[in-house]
Amino acid sequence: MVEVQVQSAARSVAPQDRLWDVVILGGGPAGMAAGLYTGRALLSTLIIEKAVPGGQIANTYLVEDYPGFLSIEGPELARKMEEQARHFGAEIVYGDIESVDLKGGVKTVLTSEGTYRGRTVIVATGASPRKLGVPGEDELAGRGVSYCAICDGAFFKGEKLAVIGGGDSALDEGYFLARYASKVTIIHRRDEFRAVRQLVERARQHPKVEFLMNRVVERIEGDGKVERLILRDTRTGERSAFPVGGVFVYIGMIPNTGFLKGQLKLDDRGYVPAPEDCATGIPGVFVAGDVRYKFLRQLTTAVADGSVAAMMAEKYLLDQGVEPGTKEKEAAVKA
Repeated sequence: MVEVQVQSAARSVAPQDRLWDVVILGGGPAGMAAGLYTGRALLSTLIIEKAVPGGQIANTYLVEDYPGFLSIEGPELARKMEEQARHFGAEIVYGDIESVDLKGGVKTVLTSEGTYRGRTVIVATGASPRKLGVPGEDELAGRGVSYCAICDGAFFKGEKLAVIGGGDSALDEGYFLARYASKVTIIHRRDEFRAVRQLVERARQHPKVEFLMNRVVERIEGDGKVERLILRDTRTGERSAFPVGGVFVYIGMIPNTGFLKGQLKLDDRGYVPAPEDCATGIPGVFVAGDVRYKFLRQLTTAVADGSVAAMMAEKYLLDQGVEPGTKEKEAAVKA
């Protein structure tokens, strides 16, 4: 999988003097779905991704809730999405998005690798793992503290591991880690999990997975690497040391919208509010996926958003008199 990602990055070069019909910020499921639709609509499409395509699913062990696949590894599904978007004409470049100017008929996106311009922009930058915010977390990051089981699980063979969280990701990744660990303890601050029952029961039946409820992490300790957690019982207040060789944190996500401040309206948590048509209120700018405020954030809702945003971008361009596939749209625009 690493080889595929490196090859993709190596051939991803796009002219910076071109005016794209659609610039998509983010190459996760929402961005790839949008790129698939705009590419098939013969709109010149650029996807800007900061790392590797796939977003969170690229770091997910198994995907079992995407129609058409009984079960598929996350990186494999991410690769298929990338291939499909490329097949229909979307181009992908890599770089961190530093700032945007979304006003006017031409939108500008400044990245660490260059500047790109588009008639429309679809914001699909997703969200990043939320940290515990406790002493020792930052100091021991990469030394036993992790936020990605599929990335780092193999480094912990034979170790006793802790997974922090009570949602689908915590249960799913805890089950995955059991293939490497001597024992996995899923630690949750409440007495019930938020995860779907199927994931809870699957983890409960694994001989190497156990649950520790009504506990919160107050500190992560270790001499150069994780050695123990200091836990507090939420009912009694009692504190105890819990020896582990690694800790994986799954307590929610934070939207990747820092670069949008002053450009788009954000809610108090940083998400972009938008109705079902994914319109942001700025002409030609749409939002899709986990970065959009909504009730449910799942793979299926992300690709649905991407499809809607793509169709709305196409409608906007047609209303502006931009015909897909014309020679005019293929011409480079002088700076």
